[in-house]
Amino acid sequence: MSEVRLTVEPRTEFGKGAARRTRRAGKIPAVLYGHGSDPRHLSLPSLEFARIVREHGANAVITLDVENSTELALTKTVVVHPLRNYIEHVDLLVVKRGEKIAVDVKIVLTGTPGASTLVNQDVDTIQIEVDALNIPETIEVSIEGLEAGTQILASQVELPEGSTLVTDPDHLIVAVNEAPTEASMEAGDAEAPAAEEPAAE
Repeated sequence: MSEVRLTVEPRTEFGKGAARRTRRAGKIPAVLYGHGSDPRHLSLPSLEFARIVREHGANAVITLDVENSTELALTKTVVVHPLRNYIEHVDLLVVKRGEKIAVDVKIVLTGTPGASTLVNQDVDTIQIEVDALNIPETIEVSIEGLEAGTQILASQVELPEGSTLVTDPDHLIVAVNEAPTEASMEAGDAEAPAAEEPAAE
């Protein structure tokens, strides 16, 4: 993952009203914490931060330029408004060069399974411990040619070099099942109990 820089400002006003004013000014309220330091309240430029997340993923590591100093930070939590789709708040975690951290990385399935199969992806992410400056945006899991009855556990996922698995090794990631046939679906419909008629009053 390439390193990116962002110029941010300290935030001196707090509370919901102050957060709304920050957002109206085109900035995002944020908190930077970690490594035993007191939390620092910051304002991030909205457009620039959104672009970083879009281009570098949810685990973006950013060099923050703030008040003539720099901090290396991991994007820990991004809160998006459920209806208006703008970023409401961000939590940033201080990290150090060479430090290993635990992060959730998105799983992407690749390939085409065997004929007449149905693929069920049990989880969307897997947690690994990895160098803060080498966090992968995604981890690919191949389902090419897999037959019905095949399962892929967390321990079987190929991880990036230098990373270790944090997720339970026995956790199910993908299950390949036999696809239901048209006949079996029709039989299931036929066996389903009919809805009872409401009793006349």
